[in-house]
Amino acid sequence: MTRKLIVTSALPYANGPIHIGHLVEYIQTDIWVRFQKACGNECYYFCADDTHGTPVMIRARSEGITPEQLIARVHEEHLRDFTGFQIRFDNYYSTHSEENRMLSERIYQGAVKSGSIVKRPVLQAYDEQEKMWLPDRYIKGTCPRCKAPDQYGDSCDVCGAHYQTTELINPVSVISGKPPVFRESVHYFFRLSRYEEPLKKLFDSGYVQASVRNKLDEWFAMGLKDWDISRDGPYFGFKIPGEEDKYFYVWLDAPIGYMASCKNYCDRHGLDFEQVWNSGEYEICHFIGKDIMYFHALFWPALLMSASLRVPTKLFVHGFLTVNGQKMSKSKGTFIMAETYLKHLDPQYLRYYYASKLTGDVSDIDLNVEDFINRVNADLVGKLANLASRCGPMLSQKLGGRLGRLDEKGKALFQQMLAARESILADYESLNYASVIRTVTSLADVCNRFVEDAQPWATLRAEPEATRTNLTAALNAVKVLTIYLKPVLPAFAEKIETFLNIPPLTFADAEQPLEDRPICEYIRLAERVEKGKVDAMIEESKQQDAPAAPAAAPAEPQLEEPLAPECTIEDFARIDLRIARISRAERVEGADKLLALELDLGALKKHVFAGIAKAYKPEDLVGRLVVCVANLKPRKMKFGLSEGMVCAAGSGGENVFLLTVDPGAKPGQRVH
Repeated sequence: MTRKLIVTSALPYANGPIHIGHLVEYIQTDIWVRFQKACGNECYYFCADDTHGTPVMIRARSEGITPEQLIARVHEEHLRDFTGFQIRFDNYYSTHSEENRMLSERIYQGAVKSGSIVKRPVLQAYDEQEKMWLPDRYIKGTCPRCKAPDQYGDSCDVCGAHYQTTELINPVSVISGKPPVFRESVHYFFRLSRYEEPLKKLFDSGYVQASVRNKLDEWFAMGLKDWDISRDGPYFGFKIPGEEDKYFYVWLDAPIGYMASCKNYCDRHGLDFEQVWNSGEYEICHFIGKDIMYFHALFWPALLMSASLRVPTKLFVHGFLTVNGQKMSKSKGTFIMAETYLKHLDPQYLRYYYASKLTGDVSDIDLNVEDFINRVNADLVGKLANLASRCGPMLSQKLGGRLGRLDEKGKALFQQMLAARESILADYESLNYASVIRTVTSLADVCNRFVEDAQPWATLRAEPEATRTNLTAALNAVKVLTIYLKPVLPAFAEKIETFLNIPPLTFADAEQPLEDRPICEYIRLAERVEKGKVDAMIEESKQQDAPAAPAAAPAEPQLEEPLAPECTIEDFARIDLRIARISRAERVEGADKLLALELDLGALKKHVFAGIAKAYKPEDLVGRLVVCVANLKPRKMKFGLSEGMVCAAGSGGENVFLLTVDPGAKPGQRVH
């Protein structure tokens, strides 16, 4: 049965360029959309620029242009970069549109009618030096929950807490560096707490991944807060109906941009927007990063409920991108803009590499530069492209450019390729692209062994028809593998289609072999990644935001993360490090990073929660001797009492290494 789907990616903000971190999401979504279309489903991919808010207004002012001029230019730049990476939207629009204004007012009025909007006075940050109200992201300070420094005015990147700007400790304006003053103003609020039960029912229906649901349960436990949906002027955005100097907060009209992009497409193509968006006939699937899941998992569906509009079907959340195991860094040249990448490297390299890493969960993925070069060269070029290049030119140049028929060996190879079809379909559907890539490269190994065994280059003169038969088998295998890879590598697939002289391939074409038909001249599919080009890209990325040369002596080098406050040798001497044997290790339900450990210190046992679940399997830890902080004050956690700490090092996630000791050590023995 044919499915009908509307698919969206998060709207990129019109205040800056697209970089390779952004591209994780858009490539992930584009692959899924192409897969759905290749299966014969009716699937529309909608997106838009997120254009409103104070940052756009400030940047336009600094450039001496209007906000409208700025967002028009950025729209062209974004679309250029997306097109360069073969990301194909059915409509790429803007939130600064009449469709978005109309839909925002419609939803707001629906929320008012349902009693979901209230007004109340608030204390709002104001920068007296700059003479402007400060949005949350233009204020930084210490998190009121975990006390992490240098956090934004609305949420903490360290503990994930959401809070009011007035709760931030020691706030300062990002613009002037001065502490803001707080002035009272009447604001509009959306009563999110009214929708707790409907939201829980939505999550029970499978709206989000299990790991996301665990995080949402934490937010429910803390209590849902009313959401401030208004901002005072001056502000670039839509005025609230009936107000002169109050505007919808950008986060209200931004997700409505999905609907506006859909409506614009429907109006231009003779479709009924209400039927497409609201009838329930189409699945609505959102792809977002984990940094904005609070808004998309809670506010967005609740806002739609308040206006009696249908809620989305599925929310797919992905993790962040690291490069070489660390956050992207301008100083290291790993904060790479899409435009810079395209100057140096083929976009299909990045599409392939991201696909080889994406598994459908919320874990971060890492772009290791050395692994990137090796994997593309060994697998994409060395196995997949090389398979076609070994067979295609021989058939087109030496055997009249015509395929023969499959013999029994060829049919067996063809069926071996087809046997993976259902698992490939299931992996694409569940966003487990890494499994797709593993399966395809494994099948490419099978095909390459077939060619090695047949040795067509050796039989070409003496047995041309037998050679044609073997080459026909190999190229039919190439055709099937191309179908499997087409959502990931559309340009690669297009070259194969041209070479094989066939129409655009879909999954329905997999079972029909190509026999007794002409092919065209072979087209080179992919070049090896040259390390020099990668180095040049990184060097250019370093220079894009390089600081001006200092007039005086250079400053002392700074660590990327500041040191903690100094401690004395006496402070350190108070830490009691002991050898412990892990007598039990278990996963913690509802916490994908934690393991529950029982530590045997000889005459004493301690229960500890350790954030090492990404690096170690519980069954591999039992019996291991480790070093623990034995006199750490017990800490009450959501999952129980943690009575100590195991010592480990690393950057986090999978890169964590326990401090272990020799097997002959005695549990309880002190470590000096």
